[in-house]
Amino acid sequence: MLEGEQARTLLESIETGTVKGLRDRALIGVMVYSFGRIGAVVRLRCADYFQNGKRWWLRLHEKGGKRLEIPVHHKAEEYLDAYLDAAGIADDGKGFVFRSVDRSGNLTRSALHPDNALMMVKARAIAAGLPESTCCHTFRATGITAYLSMAVPWKRAVHRRSCLGVHHQAL
Repeated sequence: MLEGEQARTLLESIETGTVKGLRDRALIGVMVYSFGRIGAVVRLRCADYFQNGKRWWLRLHEKGGKRLEIPVHHKAEEYLDAYLDAAGIADDGKGFVFRSVDRSGNLTRSALHPDNALMMVKARAIAAGLPESTCCHTFRATGITAYLSMAVPWKRAVHRRSCLGVHHQAL
């Protein structure tokens, strides 16, 4: 688990001069601010990031066939918008949001594999001076723990995790 400051340090340490850097920051940002499991996050399609009223939402396809629609935290929205705009894939409804890159650093049409996301997270965490034990699940634990620190009961924290995007300031 990371402290809020460590999560911010990691996100701010990612060089964003490339689409890959923007992708990595957006991926980690979505995991931190949504509590999303890596499997659900890498399966996001562009159409799963959508506007509803004034807010942007994510439709996560979690394990067990559960589909969760949650509002996007303003920082995650900022990271997603920067990445999708730079990549030019915002309007690719059926395309994956988080795509693999080829040897030249260009995005492919394929989804980023969870194992590759894990390798990226570990490399980014080490580069930011965070523990080597940092993994994709770390962000889920960090988000849930931060939410619980607001004295929200456990069942509500898990069931109503979308409130983090609206009210939580510690991250």
